[in-house]
Amino acid sequence: MPHKPLILVTNDDGITAPGIRALVEVMSEIGEVVVVAPDKPQSATGHAITINNTLYLNRISAENAAITEYSCSGTPVDCVKFAVNEILKRKPDLCVSGVNHGSNSSINVIYSGTMSAAVEAGIEGIPAIGFSLLDYDWNADFEPVKSFIKKIALETLEKGLPPATVLNVNFPKLSEKNIKGLKICRQAKAMWIEKFDKRVTPQGKDYYWLTGEFVNQDKGEDTDEWALENGYISVVPVQFDMTAHHAIMELNTWNLNEKN
Repeated sequence: MPHKPLILVTNDDGITAPGIRALVEVMSEIGEVVVVAPDKPQSATGHAITINNTLYLNRISAENAAITEYSCSGTPVDCVKFAVNEILKRKPDLCVSGVNHGSNSSINVIYSGTMSAAVEAGIEGIPAIGFSLLDYDWNADFEPVKSFIKKIALETLEKGLPPATVLNVNFPKLSEKNIKGLKICRQAKAMWIEKFDKRVTPQGKDYYWLTGEFVNQDKGEDTDEWALENGYISVVPVQFDMTAHHAIMELNTWNLNEKN
């Protein structure tokens, strides 16, 4: 590679989250690192952007002087937009998002701020990867996955990614020696069975908490859910062209152009 790779690091758990600190540590072994991450947790924000509120960007002191870090008051997607349009002098060679505290497998990719940041980078033509660990604990141990993160990042830098594609990487909660390997997967067909837990304040006002149960309806052994349940790292190539290409031919049989 003719120059030291420029790597943009972001997340949705906030700039102080242990997951992003682990990711920054690994990326600093590979290239020049610029961090632009939310100043507070922004989980499940999806691809939201800020248009009705003021955005703030603050440069913060990094422990490593070779790493440039900014906190942003906006969403993960805002962070990527700021980095590309305001901060970086050239397009990064790679954008990595995470490491998320909790899985972003299956349908969760739709809601994930972690993956939306990676998708936004992909839209900008930047090779991008979202990393997540199946452990929701704030003090989760990211040590077992660091070597895999480095390997995947280096391979992506060397080989590039297919056009309009980003990677969704999920790690099982296992020790490094117990991780069986890595599988290229498809997204499992699964969904959340949701309900709202209704409660009442001391003042008598109703309020609600969203709760739910994750249901995997997919019995295939080529899915991200199967990989994680069986001790493998799942890697799903994700596209941001949301056209249902298989439906175009069928829709063309409808009588949409006929006048009533």
